[in-house]
Amino acid sequence: MTSSPVIPDDARVGRTALTVSDLAGTIDFYRDVVGLSVRTRDPETATLGAGETPLLVLTRDESASPRDRDRAGLFHNAFKVPSRAALGAALERIRARWRLDGASDHHVSEALYLTDPEGNGVEVYADRPRTEWPRADDGSVRIGTAPLDLEDVAAASDGAARTPPGTTVGHVHLETSSIEAARAFYVDALGLRVRVEGGSALFLAAGDYHHHLGVNGWNDRSRPAGGRGIAWYEFVVPDGDALETVRRRLEDASVSVEDRADGLEIRDPDEIPVRIRAA
Repeated sequence: MTSSPVIPDDARVGRTALTVSDLAGTIDFYRDVVGLSVRTRDPETATLGAGETPLLVLTRDESASPRDRDRAGLFHNAFKVPSRAALGAALERIRARWRLDGASDHHVSEALYLTDPEGNGVEVYADRPRTEWPRADDGSVRIGTAPLDLEDVAAASDGAARTPPGTTVGHVHLETSSIEAARAFYVDALGLRVRVEGGSALFLAAGDYHHHLGVNGWNDRSRPAGGRGIAWYEFVVPDGDALETVRRRLEDASVSVEDRADGLEIRDPDEIPVRIRAA
């Protein structure tokens, strides 16, 4: 790991973007099931979010090939709601309008899992208070998996039709073609901290969060990302000075950088664009 990480400890995940074939149907899902609000929309693109915060960008490309079983890409986007009441409301929406794939108590969070109409994984979760996160003797966070009491979550619902302000993309979870290459890029080059590893997976964070990024090799993907699915995701740093520091550290780490109007872009070993911008 770099002594001064490229991605600073106070960074967070910002927006994530998907390439889809059915824009209208995908909008309906993220609005009516996940509970995001449509902020902008035209025939080709849409941005959805919570309150004034954009979280998800959808772009229609009917010519984009469906993601095949060999390609790396998105495992799930994880939308973090600010309360258990909001998680209960999400569960009610899923039960009324969609189907639940799974649910887990991860000890640091409670999570619901589903799949959008284009086959992209979705997690909706609420964190437990940090004071309740279990930790190992060295202070590292211990993320586990246990059954989630769905009826108890449902009973906490506030009945809201939309995710409240304060909802964020808490983390992004990717499928990689090489855990070793992912580690070299995200840990050794960018300086994200390994929070949990094992079972062909890494859970990584900027700072002391339980994880901002998951990377797994569970399904033996062998080719870079492409076609439908994840188009890019981003880290947000506090200000312009922090962004310039990131740029310098990327150069020092010999990572190729593409400038953008609102920041910069790099690509991970699976050709997934990672954008970095100032808040």
